[in-house]
Amino acid sequence: MTSGYTPALGERVASLLTEWKLPTLATELVSKFTTAGHDQALALLAELCEQEADARKERRVDRLRRASKLPPAKSFESLDRERVPRAAFMKIQELASGDFLDRADNVLLFGLPGVGKSHLACALGHALVEAGRSVLFTPTYQLVQTLLAARRDLVLPKALRSLDVFDAVILDDLGYVQQTADEAEVLFTLMAERYERRSLIITSNLVFSEWNRIFKSPMTTAAAIDRLVHHAAIIEIDRGSVRAEEAKKRNTKKKNDDET
Repeated sequence: MTSGYTPALGERVASLLTEWKLPTLATELVSKFTTAGHDQALALLAELCEQEADARKERRVDRLRRASKLPPAKSFESLDRERVPRAAFMKIQELASGDFLDRADNVLLFGLPGVGKSHLACALGHALVEAGRSVLFTPTYQLVQTLLAARRDLVLPKALRSLDVFDAVILDDLGYVQQTADEAEVLFTLMAERYERRSLIITSNLVFSEWNRIFKSPMTTAAAIDRLVHHAAIIEIDRGSVRAEEAKKRNTKKKNDDET
C-alpha cells in the first residue's frame, strides 16, 4: 500500500532518476508534481521507482553471477561453520561488505589441501556478487594457460585489460600445479598489472617460503609477494583436511557395518 509523500521520498526518486541517467526528470519531476499538488501521485511514483530499482538490481546480480563462473554450491549457506576456524570465518564475513575492493586490497587464504580454502573464497565471491560487485573465479592454472596463449598471439595486454572489468579475480589453488618459467612470468605479469588497481583473492597450500616453486626466481618471488601483501588480508586456516576427515568417517562406518 502506498504511503503519503514525504520530502525523503522525493529525494529518493531524484536520486534514482539520476542513477538511471535521466537528469532532466531528476531535476524537474519532483518539484513539478509537488507544485501541482500531486503529492499522492508522487508517492505512487516513488513506490514504482523502488520496484524498478529492485528489478534492475536482481537482473544485474544475475548477470554478474553468470559471468563470475563461481561454483553454485560453494556459498555461505552451504558452508559447514563448525569445520572453519572462527577467526577465518569472521574475517571472510567482514570482507563480504566489499569495502576492500574499493581500496584494491587482496585476500590471501593459506592452508593445507582440503581445509576449505576454496569454499571460503567462493563464499566470499558469492557475497560480493550479491552486493553488486563483479567477480571472476578461475583455477590458477587455467587462467595462466589463457594468458600464455594470449602472449604467444601477441595480445597479452588486451587479455589483461579484459580482466579489468572484474573488481576481484579469484585465483584458486595457486602453486597446486608446477609451472614453467613462461607460465610463472605471465602469472607475475597479472599480479603486477592488478597491483593497487584491482583485487586478487588467492588460495594456496604453499606458504610464502615455498613460493620459489611457483616463480622459480628468488627476485621474482620476492617481487610477487611484496605486491600481494602490500595491501592484503591474510587468512591462515590451521586445521586438518575436511576431505580426509570425511574419508576416515566413511571407512570407520564401513568397517563397523562389515563387523555387524
